[in-house]
Amino acid sequence: MPRLARQIQTHLADTNSLRLRAAWLYHNRGWTQQAIAENLGISRSTVIRMLDEARLRAEVQVWVHPTPGDCTPLALALEDRFGLDEAVVVPGEGSVEETARDVGAALGQFLSEVIADDMVIGATWGRTLNAALQTFRPVPRANVRVVSLLGGVLEAKSMNPIDFSWQLASRLNAGCMLYLAPLIVDSAATKQALIEACGLHRLHEVARSLDLAIISCGDLGVDGTSMTMDFLTAQERDDLLSAGAICDAGCNFLDAEGREVPTPLQERVMSVGLETISGAEHVILASGGARRAVAIRATLLRTRCKTLITDEAAARALLAL
Repeated sequence: MPRLARQIQTHLADTNSLRLRAAWLYHNRGWTQQAIAENLGISRSTVIRMLDEARLRAEVQVWVHPTPGDCTPLALALEDRFGLDEAVVVPGEGSVEETARDVGAALGQFLSEVIADDMVIGATWGRTLNAALQTFRPVPRANVRVVSLLGGVLEAKSMNPIDFSWQLASRLNAGCMLYLAPLIVDSAATKQALIEACGLHRLHEVARSLDLAIISCGDLGVDGTSMTMDFLTAQERDDLLSAGAICDAGCNFLDAEGREVPTPLQERVMSVGLETISGAEHVILASGGARRAVAIRATLLRTRCKTLITDEAAARALLAL
């Protein structure tokens, strides 16, 4: 039965509950806009506006499953080339932000399906991992534990390196071990003291028995996509590039062949090393964009990654290397 018509101002009709009800009826029940308007006692134009608002607020998100035939040959070729258990390739090529959103959406769906009871999950950070939360819809799991694999920053801009681990654990109602230390400290001695004297050694011990490691990577350079570079001095950035670093994987810096680049900076970064991450039962790498192909390849070579989630542009560039 339709509700009584509401004689209220338009801006008052757009309450959270009414907007979400309209979005639910439209997207989940398949009702027409006119039917929703009649049911809620508001105008059809108000329904249209509320549905648009729900999209803008990210209360409603649309994920279009790509046609399998479009990217399957690329996925199979990547699996064969890099010895992967599975490659997931989303179609197209976009900006850095668009790529993070598209690859992240695929990662979120993948994680929703593969996380199981009793898992210990380690995670780094990045735009792609953060975007995965938009499509992460896990079923209830028991006795799951999430471990942050790197420290945080005092003044975060768009995101903090420890955010993804915390939010992932929250969605899973899981325990979470946060790497409660600055991402970069003043000396190797401080790093060692924090690990040994402040309880962080327990986190490093747990990280040695990961069932799942979720990582991303960025490319270094003047126009690189690595967010870590925002926290470094100009001299530290120059030193990394001069030493041959082209890739940032969880604040671990690699050259084009996947070798770790020794610099004084690495001795001051508070993070779990790739040697430990590579020991996980299963490593998932999510990163896309043609410009990141060399960085993705380096991370694949270093981490014994089993699953790669990427986009069409990166897949083609990887295969062309």
